[in-house]
Amino acid sequence: MVFFISLCFVRRLVAGQHSNQDPSLLVLHFFPTWVALSMYEAYWGLDKKPFENTPDPRFLFRSDDLQDLYTRLLYTLSSRHGAALISGDSGCGKTMMARALLHEMDPDKTEIALLSNPCRTAEEFLREILYQLGEDGDQLDRARLVHRIHEIIYEAYSNGRETVVVVDEAQSLEDAEIFEEIRLLLNLQLDDAFLITVLLVGQPQLPERLRKHPALDQRIATRGFLRPFDEPTVSDYVAHRLRVAGRREPVFTAEALKLVSEYSKGIPRKINNLCDIALVIGYSRKLGQVDGDWMARLIQAERGDGA
Repeated sequence: MVFFISLCFVRRLVAGQHSNQDPSLLVLHFFPTWVALSMYEAYWGLDKKPFENTPDPRFLFRSDDLQDLYTRLLYTLSSRHGAALISGDSGCGKTMMARALLHEMDPDKTEIALLSNPCRTAEEFLREILYQLGEDGDQLDRARLVHRIHEIIYEAYSNGRETVVVVDEAQSLEDAEIFEEIRLLLNLQLDDAFLITVLLVGQPQLPERLRKHPALDQRIATRGFLRPFDEPTVSDYVAHRLRVAGRREPVFTAEALKLVSEYSKGIPRKINNLCDIALVIGYSRKLGQVDGDWMARLIQAERGDGA
Protein backbone atom coordinates (compact mmCIF):
# COMPACT_ATOMS: atom_id res chain seq x y z
CA MET A 1 0.00 0.00 0.00
CA VAL A 2 2.81 2.44 0.83
CA PHE A 3 4.48 1.58 -2.47
CA PHE A 4 1.32 2.26 -4.46
CA ILE A 5 0.56 5.56 -2.75
CA SER A 6 4.11 6.81 -3.19
CA LEU A 7 4.14 6.04 -6.92
CA CYS A 8 0.85 7.85 -7.39
CA PHE A 9 2.21 10.81 -5.42
CA VAL A 10 5.26 11.16 -7.67
CA ARG A 11 3.26 10.50 -10.82
CA ARG A 12 1.23 13.63 -9.99
CA LEU A 13 4.42 15.52 -9.23
CA VAL A 14 6.09 14.86 -12.58
CA ALA A 15 3.08 14.60 -14.92
CA GLY A 16 2.90 18.35 -15.43
CA GLN A 17 6.52 18.52 -16.59
CA HIS A 18 6.38 15.73 -19.17
CA SER A 19 2.82 15.50 -20.38
CA ASN A 20 3.93 13.93 -23.67
CA GLN A 21 5.56 10.95 -21.95
CA ASP A 22 4.14 7.84 -20.39
CA PRO A 23 3.74 8.63 -16.66
CA SER A 24 4.69 5.05 -15.83
CA LEU A 25 8.06 5.51 -17.51
CA LEU A 26 8.55 8.76 -15.63
CA VAL A 27 7.87 7.00 -12.36
CA LEU A 28 10.43 4.35 -13.26
CA HIS A 29 12.90 7.13 -14.10
CA PHE A 30 12.18 8.80 -10.76
CA PHE A 31 12.24 5.51 -8.90
CA PRO A 32 14.82 3.00 -10.23
CA THR A 33 13.74 0.76 -7.35
CA TRP A 34 11.58 1.61 -4.37
CA VAL A 35 13.96 -0.25 -2.12
CA ALA A 36 16.84 2.03 -3.08
CA LEU A 37 14.81 5.18 -2.48
CA SER A 38 13.46 3.96 0.83
CA MET A 39 17.07 3.83 2.02
CA TYR A 40 17.88 7.52 1.61
CA GLU A 41 19.60 7.81 5.00
CA ALA A 42 23.16 7.50 3.68
CA TYR A 43 22.64 10.23 1.09
CA TRP A 44 21.49 12.74 3.71
CA GLY A 45 24.05 11.62 6.30
CA LEU A 46 21.46 10.04 8.59
CA ASP A 47 21.71 7.06 10.92
CA LYS A 48 18.01 6.35 10.72
CA LYS A 49 14.84 7.74 9.15
CA PRO A 50 13.95 10.95 10.99
CA PHE A 51 10.28 11.34 10.11
CA GLU A 52 8.64 7.99 10.82
CA ASN A 53 5.16 8.29 12.34
CA THR A 54 5.85 5.79 15.10
CA PRO A 55 5.92 6.53 18.86
CA ASP A 56 9.70 6.21 19.15
CA PRO A 57 10.62 7.97 22.42
CA ARG A 58 14.04 8.93 21.04
CA PHE A 59 12.34 11.45 18.77
CA LEU A 60 10.18 13.09 21.42
CA PHE A 61 10.48 16.85 20.93
CA ARG A 62 10.42 18.98 24.05
CA SER A 63 10.00 22.71 23.67
CA ASP A 64 10.14 24.66 26.94
CA ASP A 65 6.39 24.25 27.44
CA LEU A 66 6.46 20.56 26.56
CA GLN A 67 9.40 19.96 28.86
CA ASP A 68 7.48 21.49 31.76
CA LEU A 69 4.48 19.29 31.00
CA TYR A 70 6.67 16.22 30.63
CA THR A 71 8.30 16.89 34.01
CA ARG A 72 4.92 17.27 35.72
CA LEU A 73 3.56 14.09 34.14
CA LEU A 74 6.65 12.09 35.01
CA TYR A 75 6.45 13.31 38.60
CA THR A 76 2.83 12.17 38.83
CA LEU A 77 3.56 8.74 37.38
CA SER A 78 6.68 8.07 39.40
CA SER A 79 5.45 9.45 42.74
CA ARG A 80 2.13 7.61 43.18
CA HIS A 81 0.01 10.75 42.75
CA GLY A 82 -3.07 9.11 41.29
CA ALA A 83 -4.08 10.04 37.77
CA ALA A 84 -2.77 12.15 34.89
CA LEU A 85 -4.26 13.27 31.60
CA ILE A 86 -2.74 13.95 28.17
CA SER A 87 -5.15 15.32 25.59
CA GLY A 88 -4.84 17.08 22.26
CA ASP A 89 -5.71 17.03 18.59
CA SER A 90 -5.02 13.98 16.46
CA GLY A 91 -1.43 13.78 15.29
CA CYS A 92 0.07 16.04 17.96
CA GLY A 93 2.18 13.41 19.72
CA LYS A 94 0.07 12.19 22.65
CA THR A 95 0.96 8.52 22.24
CA MET A 96 4.64 9.30 21.76
CA MET A 97 4.72 11.33 24.98
CA ALA A 98 2.97 8.51 26.84
CA ARG A 99 5.46 5.95 25.54
CA ALA A 100 8.38 8.20 26.44
CA LEU A 101 7.05 8.51 29.99
CA LEU A 102 6.75 4.74 30.28
CA HIS A 103 10.35 4.35 29.11
CA GLU A 104 11.39 6.53 32.05
CA MET A 105 9.89 4.04 34.51
CA ASP A 106 12.20 1.44 36.02
CA PRO A 107 11.08 -1.89 34.47
CA ASP A 108 12.27 -3.75 37.56
CA LYS A 109 10.00 -1.67 39.78
CA THR A 110 6.96 -1.08 37.57
CA GLU A 111 4.01 -3.16 36.39
CA ILE A 112 2.48 -1.57 33.29
CA ALA A 113 -0.95 -2.26 31.80
CA LEU A 114 -1.12 -0.55 28.40
CA LEU A 115 -4.63 -0.44 26.91
CA SER A 116 -4.35 0.68 23.28
CA ASN A 117 -7.83 -0.23 22.04
CA PRO A 118 -11.03 1.20 23.53
CA CYS A 119 -13.15 -1.20 25.58
CA ARG A 120 -16.90 -1.31 25.15
CA THR A 121 -17.97 -2.35 28.65
CA ALA A 122 -16.68 -2.03 32.18
CA GLU A 123 -16.12 -5.79 32.45
CA GLU A 124 -14.16 -5.80 29.21
CA PHE A 125 -12.07 -2.94 30.60
CA LEU A 126 -11.28 -4.80 33.82
CA ARG A 127 -10.54 -7.99 31.91
CA GLU A 128 -8.08 -6.16 29.67
CA ILE A 129 -6.28 -4.63 32.67
CA LEU A 130 -5.92 -8.08 34.20
CA TYR A 131 -4.65 -9.49 30.91
CA GLN A 132 -2.09 -6.69 30.56
CA LEU A 133 -0.93 -7.46 34.10
CA GLY A 134 -0.26 -11.04 33.04
CA GLU A 135 -3.40 -13.04 33.78
CA ASP A 136 -6.37 -14.33 31.80
CA GLY A 137 -9.71 -13.25 33.27
CA ASP A 138 -12.08 -14.64 30.63
CA GLN A 139 -13.84 -16.89 33.12
CA LEU A 140 -14.17 -14.29 35.88
CA ASP A 141 -17.21 -12.14 36.63
CA ARG A 142 -16.86 -8.49 37.59
CA ALA A 143 -16.50 -9.09 41.33
CA ARG A 144 -13.75 -11.67 40.86
CA LEU A 145 -12.01 -9.48 38.26
CA VAL A 146 -11.89 -6.57 40.69
CA HIS A 147 -10.74 -8.81 43.51
CA ARG A 148 -7.89 -10.30 41.47
CA ILE A 149 -6.75 -6.90 40.17
CA HIS A 150 -6.65 -5.60 43.75
CA GLU A 151 -4.59 -8.63 44.81
CA ILE A 152 -2.07 -8.06 42.02
CA ILE A 153 -1.74 -4.37 42.88
CA TYR A 154 -1.18 -5.11 46.57
CA GLU A 155 1.30 -7.88 45.73
CA ALA A 156 3.22 -5.49 43.48
CA TYR A 157 3.35 -2.88 46.23
CA SER A 158 4.55 -5.45 48.76
CA ASN A 159 7.37 -6.35 46.37
CA GLY A 160 8.38 -2.72 45.88
CA ARG A 161 6.75 -2.37 42.46
CA GLU A 162 4.42 0.37 41.21
CA THR A 163 1.38 -0.35 39.03
CA VAL A 164 0.66 2.00 36.13
CA VAL A 165 -2.39 1.71 33.87
CA VAL A 166 -2.28 3.63 30.58
CA VAL A 167 -5.51 4.06 28.62
CA ASP A 168 -4.88 5.34 25.09
CA GLU A 169 -7.69 6.65 22.87
CA ALA A 170 -9.66 7.15 26.08
CA GLN A 171 -12.03 9.60 24.39
CA SER A 172 -13.64 6.53 22.79
CA LEU A 173 -14.69 5.02 26.10
CA GLU A 174 -18.48 5.14 25.90
CA ASP A 175 -19.68 3.18 28.91
CA ALA A 176 -19.99 5.50 31.91
CA GLU A 177 -19.30 2.54 34.17
CA ILE A 178 -15.73 2.39 32.84
CA PHE A 179 -15.03 5.83 34.27
CA GLU A 180 -16.52 4.65 37.55
CA GLU A 181 -14.23 1.61 37.55
CA ILE A 182 -11.23 3.90 37.03
CA ARG A 183 -12.35 6.00 39.99
CA LEU A 184 -12.73 2.90 42.16
CA LEU A 185 -9.26 1.68 41.18
CA LEU A 186 -7.88 5.03 42.31
CA ASN A 187 -9.48 4.42 45.70
CA LEU A 188 -6.72 1.86 46.33
CA GLN A 189 -4.59 4.08 48.55
CA LEU A 190 -2.27 4.07 51.50
CA ASP A 191 -2.37 6.87 54.03
CA ASP A 192 0.17 8.84 51.98
CA ALA A 193 0.06 7.50 48.40
CA PHE A 194 -2.00 5.81 45.69
CA LEU A 195 -1.32 2.13 45.02
CA ILE A 196 -2.09 2.57 41.34
CA THR A 197 -1.40 5.33 38.83
CA VAL A 198 -3.64 5.89 35.80
CA LEU A 199 -2.61 7.81 32.68
CA LEU A 200 -5.49 8.76 30.38
CA VAL A 201 -4.59 9.72 26.82
CA GLY A 202 -7.08 11.03 24.28
CA GLN A 203 -8.41 13.67 21.94
CA PRO A 204 -10.04 16.97 23.05
CA GLN A 205 -13.36 15.26 23.80
CA LEU A 206 -11.73 13.41 26.71
CA PRO A 207 -11.58 16.33 29.19
CA GLU A 208 -15.22 17.06 28.35
CA ARG A 209 -16.14 13.45 29.09
CA LEU A 210 -14.28 13.55 32.39
CA ARG A 211 -16.14 16.67 33.53
CA LYS A 212 -19.30 14.56 33.47
CA HIS A 213 -17.69 12.39 36.15
CA PRO A 214 -16.60 14.95 38.76
CA ALA A 215 -15.53 12.36 41.34
CA LEU A 216 -12.97 11.02 38.84
CA ASP A 217 -12.13 14.42 37.34
CA GLN A 218 -11.08 15.68 40.78
CA ARG A 219 -8.55 12.86 41.02
CA ILE A 220 -6.59 14.05 37.96
CA ALA A 221 -3.39 15.41 39.49
CA THR A 222 -1.76 16.61 36.25
CA ARG A 223 -3.30 17.67 32.94
CA GLY A 224 -1.64 18.53 29.67
CA PHE A 225 -2.97 19.58 26.28
CA LEU A 226 -0.79 19.13 23.20
CA ARG A 227 -1.34 21.80 20.56
CA PRO A 228 -0.05 22.18 16.99
CA PHE A 229 3.27 24.00 16.70
CA ASP A 230 3.70 27.59 15.61
CA GLU A 231 6.07 28.35 12.72
CA PRO A 232 9.30 28.81 14.74
CA THR A 233 8.57 25.61 16.67
CA VAL A 234 8.03 23.68 13.43
CA SER A 235 11.57 24.63 12.40
CA ASP A 236 12.92 23.56 15.80
CA TYR A 237 10.96 20.31 15.60
CA VAL A 238 12.33 19.41 12.16
CA ALA A 239 15.88 20.25 13.24
CA HIS A 240 15.44 18.13 16.37
CA ARG A 241 14.33 15.05 14.44
CA LEU A 242 17.17 15.42 11.95
CA ARG A 243 19.63 15.79 14.82
CA VAL A 244 18.37 12.64 16.56
CA ALA A 245 18.71 10.82 13.24
CA GLY A 246 22.35 11.88 12.98
CA ARG A 247 22.42 15.09 10.93
CA ARG A 248 23.15 18.55 12.33
CA GLU A 249 23.30 20.51 9.09
CA PRO A 250 19.94 21.81 7.80
CA VAL A 251 18.26 19.95 4.97
CA PHE A 252 15.34 22.33 4.46
CA THR A 253 15.67 26.02 3.70
CA ALA A 254 13.79 28.61 5.74
CA GLU A 255 11.29 29.10 2.91
CA ALA A 256 10.69 25.34 2.69
CA LEU A 257 10.05 25.14 6.43
CA LYS A 258 7.63 28.05 6.25
CA LEU A 259 5.64 26.15 3.63
CA VAL A 260 5.76 22.99 5.76
CA SER A 261 4.33 24.96 8.69
CA GLU A 262 1.55 26.48 6.60
CA TYR A 263 0.53 23.23 4.94
CA SER A 264 0.73 21.03 8.05
CA LYS A 265 -0.88 23.65 10.31
CA GLY A 266 1.80 22.67 12.83
CA ILE A 267 0.56 19.09 13.31
CA PRO A 268 3.59 16.81 13.83
CA ARG A 269 2.13 13.85 11.94
CA LYS A 270 1.58 15.98 8.85
CA ILE A 271 5.03 17.54 9.21
CA ASN A 272 6.55 14.06 9.29
CA ASN A 273 4.66 12.89 6.21
CA LEU A 274 5.73 15.89 4.15
CA CYS A 275 9.35 15.96 5.27
CA ASP A 276 9.77 12.24 4.73
CA ILE A 277 8.64 12.34 1.11
CA ALA A 278 10.72 15.50 0.61
CA LEU A 279 13.84 13.58 1.62
CA VAL A 280 12.91 10.80 -0.80
CA ILE A 281 12.46 13.23 -3.69
CA GLY A 282 15.55 15.19 -2.69
CA TYR A 283 17.59 12.01 -2.82
CA SER A 284 16.14 10.96 -6.18
CA ARG A 285 16.98 14.41 -7.61
CA LYS A 286 20.36 14.56 -5.87
CA LEU A 287 19.48 17.88 -4.24
CA GLY A 288 21.84 19.55 -1.77
CA GLN A 289 18.86 20.98 0.13
CA VAL A 290 15.10 21.00 -0.19
CA ASP A 291 14.20 24.60 -1.00
CA GLY A 292 10.92 26.48 -1.14
CA ASP A 293 10.37 25.75 -4.82
CA TRP A 294 10.65 22.01 -4.38
CA MET A 295 8.55 22.05 -1.23
CA ALA A 296 5.81 24.02 -3.01
CA ARG A 297 5.75 21.41 -5.80
CA LEU A 298 5.57 18.58 -3.30
CA ILE A 299 2.69 20.23 -1.50
CA GLN A 300 0.86 20.75 -4.78
CA ALA A 301 1.31 17.07 -5.59
CA GLU A 302 0.13 16.08 -2.12
CA ARG A 303 -3.01 18.18 -2.62
CA GLY A 304 -3.54 16.63 -6.03
CA ASP A 305 -3.68 19.93 -7.89
CA GLY A 306 -0.66 19.46 -10.14
CA ALA A 307 3.02 20.32 -9.90
